[in-house]
Amino acid sequence: MFVDRRDAGLLLGERLRDLREAKDGVGDVVVVGLPRGGVPVAFQVARALGAPLDVILVRKLGVPYQPELGFGAIGEGGVRVVNPDVVRLARLTDDEMAAVERRERAELERRARRFRGAREPVDLAGRTVIVVDDGIATGGTARAACQVARAHGASTVVLAVPVGAPETIASLRGDADEIVCLDTPDHFYAIGAWYEDFTQTSDEDVMECLHRA
Repeated sequence: MFVDRRDAGLLLGERLRDLREAKDGVGDVVVVGLPRGGVPVAFQVARALGAPLDVILVRKLGVPYQPELGFGAIGEGGVRVVNPDVVRLARLTDDEMAAVERRERAELERRARRFRGAREPVDLAGRTVIVVDDGIATGGTARAACQVARAHGASTVVLAVPVGAPETIASLRGDADEIVCLDTPDHFYAIGAWYEDFTQTSDEDVMECLHRA
Protein backbone atom coordinates (compact mmCIF):
# COMPACT_ATOMS: atom_id res chain seq x y z
CA MET A 1 0.00 0.00 0.00
CA PHE A 2 1.34 3.43 -1.00
CA VAL A 3 0.46 6.68 0.74
CA ASP A 4 0.06 8.58 -2.53
CA ARG A 5 1.75 8.98 -5.91
CA ARG A 6 4.63 10.93 -4.39
CA ASP A 7 5.35 8.11 -1.95
CA ALA A 8 5.11 5.56 -4.76
CA GLY A 9 7.51 7.61 -6.89
CA LEU A 10 10.05 7.90 -4.08
CA LEU A 11 10.04 4.13 -3.56
CA LEU A 12 10.19 3.42 -7.28
CA GLY A 13 13.01 5.91 -7.74
CA GLU A 14 14.98 4.24 -4.96
CA ARG A 15 14.57 0.83 -6.61
CA LEU A 16 15.62 2.18 -10.00
CA ARG A 17 18.61 4.00 -8.53
CA ASP A 18 19.80 0.80 -6.87
CA LEU A 19 19.29 -1.07 -10.13
CA ARG A 20 21.25 1.54 -12.06
CA GLU A 21 24.12 1.44 -9.59
CA ALA A 22 24.18 -2.36 -9.65
CA LYS A 23 24.56 -2.23 -13.43
CA ASP A 24 27.18 0.52 -13.18
CA GLY A 25 24.83 2.93 -14.93
CA VAL A 26 22.45 2.40 -17.81
CA GLY A 27 23.60 5.09 -20.19
CA ASP A 28 21.83 8.31 -21.02
CA VAL A 29 18.49 8.11 -19.19
CA VAL A 30 15.21 9.93 -19.83
CA VAL A 31 12.16 9.46 -17.62
CA VAL A 32 8.75 9.81 -19.25
CA GLY A 33 5.43 9.76 -17.41
CA LEU A 34 2.04 8.76 -18.74
CA PRO A 35 -0.44 11.58 -18.12
CA ARG A 36 -1.99 12.20 -15.94
CA GLY A 37 -1.41 9.94 -12.94
CA GLY A 38 1.97 8.64 -14.02
CA VAL A 39 3.61 12.07 -14.13
CA PRO A 40 3.82 12.75 -10.34
CA VAL A 41 5.35 9.28 -9.93
CA ALA A 42 7.77 9.91 -12.80
CA PHE A 43 8.75 13.26 -11.29
CA GLN A 44 10.15 11.54 -8.20
CA VAL A 45 11.88 8.89 -10.32
CA ALA A 46 13.55 11.56 -12.45
CA ARG A 47 14.77 13.36 -9.31
CA ALA A 48 16.20 10.15 -7.88
CA LEU A 49 18.09 9.41 -11.10
CA GLY A 50 19.05 12.99 -11.91
CA ALA A 51 17.39 12.50 -15.30
CA PRO A 52 15.26 14.78 -17.47
CA LEU A 53 11.50 14.39 -17.25
CA ASP A 54 8.92 14.53 -20.01
CA VAL A 55 5.47 13.20 -20.74
CA ILE A 56 4.97 10.42 -23.25
CA LEU A 57 1.78 11.07 -25.15
CA VAL A 58 0.12 8.12 -26.82
CA ARG A 59 -3.34 7.45 -28.15
CA LYS A 60 -4.71 4.01 -28.77
CA LEU A 61 -6.25 3.44 -32.19
CA GLY A 62 -9.44 1.52 -31.49
CA VAL A 63 -11.44 -0.61 -33.90
CA PRO A 64 -14.45 1.61 -34.80
CA TYR A 65 -17.14 -0.90 -33.75
CA GLN A 66 -15.13 -2.14 -30.74
CA PRO A 67 -13.07 0.83 -29.47
CA GLU A 68 -11.58 -1.05 -26.52
CA LEU A 69 -9.79 -3.31 -29.03
CA GLY A 70 -6.74 -1.48 -30.29
CA PHE A 71 -5.39 -2.00 -33.79
CA GLY A 72 -2.45 0.28 -33.07
CA ALA A 73 -1.24 3.44 -31.38
CA ILE A 74 0.13 6.83 -32.30
CA GLY A 75 2.67 9.10 -30.67
CA GLU A 76 4.18 12.48 -31.27
CA GLY A 77 6.34 13.18 -34.29
CA GLY A 78 4.12 11.17 -36.61
CA VAL A 79 4.90 7.86 -34.90
CA ARG A 80 2.37 5.18 -35.81
CA VAL A 81 2.41 1.57 -34.62
CA VAL A 82 -0.10 -0.85 -36.16
CA ASN A 83 -0.92 -4.46 -35.32
CA PRO A 84 -1.51 -6.13 -38.70
CA ASP A 85 -3.16 -9.18 -37.13
CA VAL A 86 -5.92 -7.04 -35.55
CA VAL A 87 -6.33 -5.08 -38.79
CA ARG A 88 -6.76 -8.31 -40.73
CA LEU A 89 -9.13 -9.97 -38.26
CA ALA A 90 -11.27 -6.81 -37.92
CA ARG A 91 -11.24 -6.36 -41.71
CA LEU A 92 -10.46 -2.69 -41.38
CA THR A 93 -10.20 -0.54 -44.48
CA ASP A 94 -7.62 2.18 -45.02
CA ASP A 95 -10.38 4.81 -44.80
CA GLU A 96 -11.63 3.45 -41.46
CA MET A 97 -8.14 3.44 -39.98
CA ALA A 98 -7.41 6.94 -41.31
CA ALA A 99 -10.59 8.33 -39.73
CA VAL A 100 -9.69 6.92 -36.32
CA GLU A 101 -6.12 8.21 -36.60
CA ARG A 102 -7.23 11.75 -37.57
CA ARG A 103 -9.45 11.96 -34.49
CA GLU A 104 -6.84 10.59 -32.12
CA ARG A 105 -4.04 12.66 -33.66
CA ALA A 106 -6.02 15.85 -33.03
CA GLU A 107 -6.50 14.89 -29.36
CA LEU A 108 -2.83 13.97 -28.98
CA GLU A 109 -1.73 17.33 -30.40
CA ARG A 110 -4.18 19.15 -28.13
CA ARG A 111 -2.69 17.44 -25.08
CA ALA A 112 0.86 18.18 -26.22
CA ARG A 113 0.06 21.89 -26.46
CA ARG A 114 -1.69 21.78 -23.11
CA PHE A 115 1.09 20.05 -21.18
CA ARG A 116 4.23 21.42 -22.85
CA GLY A 117 3.23 24.74 -24.33
CA ALA A 118 6.06 25.86 -26.62
CA ARG A 119 8.62 23.39 -25.23
CA GLU A 120 9.92 20.71 -27.56
CA PRO A 121 9.69 17.06 -26.48
CA VAL A 122 12.85 15.52 -25.05
CA ASP A 123 14.75 13.55 -27.70
CA LEU A 124 14.55 9.80 -26.98
CA ALA A 125 16.84 8.56 -29.76
CA GLY A 126 19.68 6.39 -28.54
CA ARG A 127 18.72 6.77 -24.89
CA THR A 128 17.45 4.54 -22.10
CA VAL A 129 13.81 5.54 -21.70
CA ILE A 130 12.04 4.76 -18.43
CA VAL A 131 8.28 4.74 -18.99
CA VAL A 132 6.44 5.39 -15.71
CA ASP A 133 2.78 5.08 -14.74
CA ASP A 134 1.03 4.97 -11.36
CA GLY A 135 -0.03 1.38 -11.93
CA ILE A 136 -1.01 -1.13 -14.60
CA ALA A 137 -4.34 -2.89 -14.87
CA THR A 138 -5.05 -3.95 -18.49
CA GLY A 139 -1.73 -2.67 -19.83
CA GLY A 140 -2.95 -1.23 -23.15
CA THR A 141 -1.60 2.27 -22.63
CA ALA A 142 1.70 1.07 -21.16
CA ARG A 143 2.20 -1.27 -24.12
CA ALA A 144 1.54 1.55 -26.56
CA ALA A 145 3.92 3.86 -24.69
CA CYS A 146 6.73 1.30 -24.85
CA GLN A 147 6.16 0.79 -28.57
CA VAL A 148 6.10 4.53 -29.21
CA ALA A 149 9.29 5.09 -27.19
CA ARG A 150 11.01 2.41 -29.25
CA ALA A 151 9.68 3.92 -32.48
CA HIS A 152 11.25 7.23 -31.40
CA GLY A 153 14.63 5.48 -31.34
CA ALA A 154 15.03 4.52 -27.67
CA SER A 155 17.98 2.15 -27.29
CA THR A 156 16.48 0.55 -24.17
CA VAL A 157 12.92 0.73 -22.84
CA VAL A 158 12.29 0.17 -19.13
CA LEU A 159 8.69 0.05 -17.89
CA ALA A 160 8.48 1.10 -14.23
CA VAL A 161 5.36 1.10 -12.06
CA PRO A 162 4.57 0.86 -8.35
CA VAL A 163 1.89 -1.80 -8.73
CA GLY A 164 0.41 -3.99 -11.44
CA ALA A 165 -1.79 -6.97 -12.13
CA PRO A 166 0.60 -9.97 -12.24
CA GLU A 167 -0.80 -11.46 -15.45
CA THR A 168 -0.61 -8.09 -17.21
CA ILE A 169 2.95 -7.45 -16.09
CA ALA A 170 3.91 -10.88 -17.45
CA SER A 171 2.23 -10.10 -20.78
CA LEU A 172 4.22 -6.87 -21.19
CA ARG A 173 7.65 -8.47 -20.98
CA GLY A 174 7.85 -8.62 -24.76
CA ASP A 175 7.22 -4.88 -25.08
CA ALA A 176 9.91 -3.58 -22.71
CA ASP A 177 13.53 -4.59 -22.31
CA GLU A 178 13.01 -4.56 -18.56
CA ILE A 179 10.06 -4.18 -16.19
CA VAL A 180 10.35 -2.87 -12.65
CA CYS A 181 7.18 -3.32 -10.60
CA LEU A 182 7.27 -2.94 -6.83
CA ASP A 183 4.16 -4.99 -6.11
CA THR A 184 2.14 -7.54 -8.09
CA PRO A 185 -0.66 -8.56 -5.70
CA ASP A 186 -2.54 -11.76 -6.47
CA HIS A 187 -5.87 -10.07 -5.77
CA PHE A 188 -5.32 -6.89 -7.76
CA TYR A 189 -8.85 -5.39 -8.12
CA ALA A 190 -7.89 -1.84 -9.20
CA ILE A 191 -4.88 0.49 -9.10
CA GLY A 192 -6.52 2.88 -6.65
CA ALA A 193 -7.02 0.10 -4.11
CA TRP A 194 -3.26 0.13 -3.46
CA TYR A 195 -3.08 3.83 -2.60
CA GLU A 196 -4.35 5.50 0.55
CA ASP A 197 -4.76 8.71 -1.45
CA PHE A 198 -5.56 8.21 -5.14
CA THR A 199 -6.91 11.69 -5.82
CA GLN A 200 -7.22 12.37 -9.53
CA THR A 201 -4.22 14.17 -11.04
CA SER A 202 -5.18 17.37 -12.87
CA ASP A 203 -3.68 18.90 -16.01
CA GLU A 204 -2.30 21.63 -13.76
CA ASP A 205 -0.54 19.02 -11.61
CA VAL A 206 1.10 17.57 -14.72
CA MET A 207 2.25 20.98 -15.92
CA GLU A 208 3.64 21.85 -12.49
CA CYS A 209 5.73 18.66 -12.43
CA LEU A 210 7.13 19.40 -15.88
CA HIS A 211 7.86 23.01 -14.92
CA ARG A 212 9.61 22.01 -11.68
CA ALA A 213 11.64 19.37 -13.50
